[in-house]
Amino acid sequence: MVVGWRELVDLPELGLAGIPAKIDTGARTSSLHAHVLDDFLRDGERFVRFAVDWDGVRHHCEAVHVDVRGITSSNGESQERFVIKTPLSIGNLTFRAEISLADRSQMQFPMLIGRTALRRRMVVDSGHSWLQSSQNASKGPGRR
Repeated sequence: MVVGWRELVDLPELGLAGIPAKIDTGARTSSLHAHVLDDFLRDGERFVRFAVDWDGVRHHCEAVHVDVRGITSSNGESQERFVIKTPLSIGNLTFRAEISLADRSQMQFPMLIGRTALRRRMVVDSGHSWLQSSQNASKGPGRR
């Protein structure tokens, strides 16, 4: 599948759709703008509860907490982040992706898709945008 340098993505298990995401081959891990509220055990499994402010609404989400990792941000700073694994959809393709929960409030896009999610699934055409996104979707940063 060929994707542009920015696409709209869905996270169906989290109830999030049409999230503008930057496709970034320089980043290893995908990330989502979220505020971590709590981590807890349920039936012996670790979960994380978090809030995603998207489309003018605060969405409260829960996901299985896969890991806490030291992740180096774009400014070179290392941060401890919760990592979840959840289905991610781009165009007609849906797969399980590891996503770190981060403060992306200073970033143009609320989500970043890294090379681990892209590997053996997608090729990036850096000269185009929204190749797998709905033609009539007009929301999102940097939309022309």
